[in-house]
Order: sequence, then structure tokens, then C-alpha cells
Amino acid sequence: MDDGKPTGPKAKWWSRPTAGRTTAPAPQDAPIPAEDVRAVDTPAGDPDTTVVADVSPAPVLPAQPAAPEPVVPAPLVAPAPVTSESGVHAPAATAPAPVPAVKPLHEPDQYSTPPYGGPGPWAPAPPVQRPVPTPAHGTPLPPPYAGTGTNGAGMPTAPALVPAPASPFTPPPQPPQSSQWLQYDPWGAPRQPLTHPGPPLGSDGGRRKSRRGSLLVGALLLALVAGGIGGGIGAYVERNGGLTTVELPQAARNSGGRAPDSVAGIAASALPSVVTLHVSGTTESGTGTGFILDKSGHILTNNHVVAPAGSSGSITVTFSGGETARAEVVGKDSGYDLAVVKVTGVSGLKPLPLGNSDNVQVGDPVVAIGAPFDLSNTVTSGIISAKDRPITAGGEKGDGSDISYVDALQTDAPINPGNSGGPLVDTDAHVIGINSAIRAADNSSSTEGGQAGSIGLGFAIPINQGKRVAEELINTGRATHPVIGVTLDMKYTGDGAKVGAKGAAGKPAVTPGGPGAKAGIRPGDIITEVDGQRVHSGEELIVKIRAHRPGDRLDLGLTRAGKDLSMTLTLGSATGT
Repeated sequence: MDDGKPTGPKAKWWSRPTAGRTTAPAPQDAPIPAEDVRAVDTPAGDPDTTVVADVSPAPVLPAQPAAPEPVVPAPLVAPAPVTSESGVHAPAATAPAPVPAVKPLHEPDQYSTPPYGGPGPWAPAPPVQRPVPTPAHGTPLPPPYAGTGTNGAGMPTAPALVPAPASPFTPPPQPPQSSQWLQYDPWGAPRQPLTHPGPPLGSDGGRRKSRRGSLLVGALLLALVAGGIGGGIGAYVERNGGLTTVELPQAARNSGGRAPDSVAGIAASALPSVVTLHVSGTTESGTGTGFILDKSGHILTNNHVVAPAGSSGSITVTFSGGETARAEVVGKDSGYDLAVVKVTGVSGLKPLPLGNSDNVQVGDPVVAIGAPFDLSNTVTSGIISAKDRPITAGGEKGDGSDISYVDALQTDAPINPGNSGGPLVDTDAHVIGINSAIRAADNSSSTEGGQAGSIGLGFAIPINQGKRVAEELINTGRATHPVIGVTLDMKYTGDGAKVGAKGAAGKPAVTPGGPGAKAGIRPGDIITEVDGQRVHSGEELIVKIRAHRPGDRLDLGLTRAGKDLSMTLTLGSATGT
């Protein structure tokens, strides 16, 4: 059932009216439902402060016809006053004739529908517009304003009209007009008596206005001070991250000791003996690594590290502590890719102990130390991935003079350009290999020049071979190579190493009186084993031979004309380059 309540959306609590905001006035003849007029609240403790709540937009109702004023007929002829004998006028002794009641223009509304009846269910409070002079029938006046002579704002009003004595020619008395409806102005009154009645303003109204002004000034000053303080605090918090210092829990500092066989313990023991070499020549330069062999200042490294210096370049050695010294080449060998340099005038050198590469087993933990990409004192760790891995490195010159043949130790410890010549040490911090080559994903195994980073395939010269070559380079300036006295056919693609038909420059393929001739090797033989290890190519045969010393005895297996043969051979010696 439609009870006349507005169906439009109510105003949200956050849409409070603000100063300076105007709203179009409602038509005077359109009453506003009381539900759309929010209460006017007076904060507790300050009766002079008025807070107006939301006023939702009220739907405009159709104008109700104003109640017509009753028609009062004018008196026809005033009766002549009765004069007493004394000449004083006296009221008539007879009662006035009854005057017939005036019939209203509208029949009484049995439902008391406004504006003819009492307020309906949709209008429990008086409308905000000034009402018509005749109030709704049956609307009671609040007790404080009935006959007190004041309006809703506490202002004095005209005294109530007292009906004159009835006469036959006087119309019936009209209901007294309430001053509440004639004088009440909800927008101009300093307070709202119909909502929160209270004592009227007295003689101290001016003092209260002064008090309100003081309060406003004080509130303004307080807001300014609080804003300044808040801005300062905000700036401090933004710059310093808070008003207090944050301290996070942290473990106490220990003595720094580590187990000798841990990576940290191995690095602490080996790093003082590792150096970085900066080599510069007339056409190129490079960086590599080396390690101290003795207190005399001998340092072992790779041949390809010192090669850019040539005969007129310079080599600078930087120790782990940052000290630098000039170095000179003592000897080098391209076949083994090893070189020895020496520094002079340096004291307190700590040699790095040498291990035994024959004792190494696959899976043993190892640590590599060097200066990859000139990052000195870099430590990486891994394991021995394989032993006796035949590799050939070099060959940039094109004539084969710079090719090295190594029966290498393979490791997954990261090795990168700049690690060349550095030590590969075991858990006792003893050198078991010299880092020399890596295998990149986009290139064959070779020295580090122009290669990408490590993919876990690094190769080191066994220290047993490095020790022998280093001793020869220090003592004689040259290293000797073991030989068998035959020329190999490097174009052979079958399994094994095939002895060529002819040697270089038309010489015989098997050197007369050499180790091979003495053992019974002939041109065309295919060598398939060395000391029980299978040989698959000519390069692999050279690697296996270079892994021994001159004078060592080798057991060879070979195939001749489809027959398997075996023989024993004693290695000869040749001077390397």
C-alpha cells in the first residue's frame, strides 16, 4: 500500500551540505514530507552550536487547494442601544437571537487528510514552509507555546484575541490563531524548539556569541599548530623511515675459523700463494693466473698466458694482498702449454704445496682459484669429473706449433677466461692440476681466448706432468718431450692411430734407429692400445705418449694386415719449443 512516503534514493551519510552550497527552494504550495527532513542535532555540551544533518532531495507533491476562509456576512443594521433613565447605555436585557452557523465550503474529511484534517501518517512534523493562517484541525500546540505569549523562538507575540460578547449581529467567534504557526520560522530561529526545546536566550546572548568567536579562533590556531607539527613529523618519517630506529636480530660474530678441508678453509690456505698476471705486448694483452712454486720467486702458469708479451712485452704480477711486482719469463713450452716466470726483490713468499695427480679419483672434491675476467682471488668448487681425458688446445697460428696435447683432469668447478694457469687444489689445499682449457657450448675445446663462460667442462694439466716440465724449465729453460720416432697419418679416420707411409720432407715414416724402429713398428701399422688403454686417433696417441717421461717403457697393441700384435717400446727424448 502506498502510504505517501517518498520512493527516491535517500542521501548518503557522507554527502553533507557544505557552506556556500545553494538549493532551489521548494514551491510554497508544495509541502515537503517530513521523512526527507533530517533532524537538527545539537552537540552535547554546547547548546549554541548547531549541526545540520543531511537533507535528501524531497519529491515535489502536487499542490493541495488552500482551505477557503469562512465567509462572514456583514451586519445589516446595528441595533440602537438601550438607554437607561440615567442616560447610561446598558446592554439589552433580552438575549440575542441565535445566529445560524455558517456552512463550510467542504464537507468534513472523515480521514483527516491534510490540509483539511490532522496531519496524516506521512507528515508527523509541521512542514518547513510557513503554513496557511488556518492550521490543520486537531493539531495540538506544544505546552510551552500555548498561551505563553511567545513564538517558537521565544519572542513575544500579540496577546490572544478575546471574543466580544455575542450579539445577534456578531458572527460566531473564530478559533484562536496560534502564534506558533504565524510566527515560527525554522530557518531564522537561533534554535529549533520543536526538536530540542530548551531555555530561551537571555541577556547573555552577546557573551555567548563572543564565546563562540573565541572558540573558533582557538580551534583555528590549534589546527594550524597541529598541521605544522603533523607536516614536520610526516617529513621526518618519509626521510628517515620512522620515528624509532629499527634493529633486527643478528647472530653474534664468531672467530671466523673454518674446517681445513672445507672450501673456506682450503681457500684461506691457498689464496696467499695465488697471483694474477697482467701481460701486455706490442699487439695484444691479457690476464691470467699463476701460483708460487718456491721462495725464490718462481711462478708456474700457462704458456698462452705469457705468450702476448713476446720478447719485448711486460708482465706484472699482483699478489693476493694487492702488492705488485715485475716478472720475467724463465722458460715456456707450447707443447705442454706451461711456462715459468720469476719475480725478484719480493720477500715473504708462500709456496703452494704440490699434490700427486695419480692419487686423484673421479668424484673427489676440488677447488679452483683464479682471476676470471680479471676478478682476482675468485674461488669456485666442484669435483673431478673424469681422468686421463685427452684434449688438444691451441692451433690459432695455423702451423700447429702452438697446439698442446694434454691427458687432462676434467672438472665441473667453474673455469672462465682468466682462470688459465691457476691451481686446482684438493681438500688438503695441495695442487693437483693447472687449469688450462674449457669447453664452450658454441666451440670446441681450446684455450680461453674468445670463448664464452663455463658450462661445467673444465680441464687441468695433471700436476705430475706440470712438476716435471716446471723443473726442466727452471733448470734448463726448455722442456723435453717423449717420442716414439714415427710419423702418423693425421687424416686417417678409422679407429686407432695409423703410421704414415712417408715422413715429413720425404723422410721415412719410421725414423731409422729410433724407439719405434727398435720396437718393430712398420709404416701402415695401426696402433690401438697404450699400456692397456684404447687409442682411437692420432691426437690421442700423442696425448698418451706426452703423459710420460722420456725413457719410460710402454706396452703397445697394434694391428698389421688384419692381425693383432703387441710389443714393448722405450720412449726417446726431443727438445720442445
